[in-house]
Amino acid sequence: MEKHYLTPEGKKQLEEKLQYYKTVRRPEVVKKIGLAREFGDLSENSEYDAAKDEQAQIEAEISDMEKILLHAEIIDKSTISVDQVSVGSLVKLYDTEFDEEVEYRITGSTESDPLNGLISNVSPVGKALIGHKAGENVYVDTPGGKICYKIISINI
Repeated sequence: MEKHYLTPEGKKQLEEKLQYYKTVRRPEVVKKIGLAREFGDLSENSEYDAAKDEQAQIEAEISDMEKILLHAEIIDKSTISVDQVSVGSLVKLYDTEFDEEVEYRITGSTESDPLNGLISNVSPVGKALIGHKAGENVYVDTPGGKICYKIISINI
């Protein structure tokens, strides 16, 4: 079973989203199904089919969220080392190709948001950085080619 790393905040957000899906989204789609049934013949009822598809999607998302929470490993900031990059680290890098500094927080895949500097530990960059120390050069194979980052600092 794949580990799902979550920050305490990420766990809370996922729990709130799960609660919303169970208490709001699920009842909404049940109402849609009920209304669509009133239109008559279900074999030619596109509203009914759409509502059933939506219900299946919602149930799948609920199931996924429950599995993630069940198997979540909460990132404890007090145990994050600044000696080497790990899940939870805030890493300042020098991008040699673009001659610029970038900063990323390494998160689990559930919380990743690359546009906001949160990269997953299973992304090409995240995976390459894990275990490396400040001062080291890290080479990352990406779809656009090989990128070199120099680790400037590692923080919590």
